[in-house]
Amino acid sequence: MNQVVLSASIVEASVMRYTPAGLPALDLRLEHESQLIEAGQQRTVKAAVKAVALGSVAEALHRQAIGSPWTFTGFLATPRNGKHPVLHIQSFQST
Repeated sequence: MNQVVLSASIVEASVMRYTPAGLPALDLRLEHESQLIEAGQQRTVKAAVKAVALGSVAEALHRQAIGSPWTFTGFLATPRNGKHPVLHIQSFQST
């Protein structure tokens, strides 16, 4: 199973682009910070994640403010020319 749920803030959003099939596409950079317990110890976790949204999700995210917090749901995939996975956002909701 490949499913990701991440609470994060939008820190960068590209200009809306369109796929060859004509779908709206939006590239984003998200940042997450939380306190977790790992191996019995409290730890501050920070992560910067590249993400992409397509279609109506891209259009809706394009209207959101930089810095706004959300809970994103999606899956990870590595781009054809890439080395690192990208979060493909399928839905999002207010945190």
